[in-house]
Amino acid sequence: MEPNAHFWMTERQSFFQRFVQWTELLDPTNLFISISKIEKARQLLLTNEDGSIHDLQDKRIQAAWNRSLATVHPDNSKLIPGPFRPAALLPFTAPMVFLSLVQVKSLKSIILPQLSFCTYSTAFNLINGNKSYHRGLYETVLLATGVIASTAFFGILPRLLLMKNTVKNVFLRETLPAAILTQVSALSVATSRSLEPLRGIEVMDKEGNVIGYSRRAGTKAVRDTTISRVVLFGTSAFIPEVFSQFFKKTPLFVRYPQSLWTLKLSCTILVMGLMVPVSFSMFPQIQRIQCSKLEQEIQFATEETELFYNRGV
Repeated sequence: MEPNAHFWMTERQSFFQRFVQWTELLDPTNLFISISKIEKARQLLLTNEDGSIHDLQDKRIQAAWNRSLATVHPDNSKLIPGPFRPAALLPFTAPMVFLSLVQVKSLKSIILPQLSFCTYSTAFNLINGNKSYHRGLYETVLLATGVIASTAFFGILPRLLLMKNTVKNVFLRETLPAAILTQVSALSVATSRSLEPLRGIEVMDKEGNVIGYSRRAGTKAVRDTTISRVVLFGTSAFIPEVFSQFFKKTPLFVRYPQSLWTLKLSCTILVMGLMVPVSFSMFPQIQRIQCSKLEQEIQFATEETELFYNRGV
């Protein structure tokens, strides 16, 4: 069995334990680990997989697990490209989120942040989603192109309406950018991983034996990940807006109006820094599902009452 999948399956972690685990995996240094170090860590875990899982107090073993979990996909054992590892989500998307929330008056200032966010989100979701089903290269390119185009359209059009001053309500004008960003992030997950509910993803027993492909498990995986993204980007977008509204009423803003940008950027980074591990910890990486909730052909194929599947990130 793939060591990463075995780890997530064996470790019955609570939300707090998953949160602590993700704070370690989201260390920015995980973006720059050399391939040789990753291979050494994997070799150490593969030589004594069962013992390694129960020997997490050993710092050498713990470091090996962190390197493996942070850089290798649990479905196909392939290396995740550095810019799309979980640790890259914060440094790459925080500036995009900030620029998407800034009130601008030029078309270019609206299109570039939204298009960048949609493109990166689509690539991140495709790379870190479930990879247990077959998806060809051309199919992936077409899917990614369609997702980027559709999400960018739904993200840019409402901003154009704001720029044209067609929305008169002050509350809507202030909160609509955050709502748009939240909707786009959810739509990106749902559409980029739309093949998982259609084709089904692998479900396996506790030994890692694949029982079959379940569309219901794929639907649940996409739904749970979508919820976690809504929590991540919704919170990260709305809280800076709330702080900004309070700040505008202070004498400091009247004296230094440009400081609003600094406050909003700092608040966005701080909130996202907290919410990324929170959102990743909401649901287990390898989730359990009752066999009775799956398709009949899967129920007939095993006597197990509980099966497992990779939710993806």
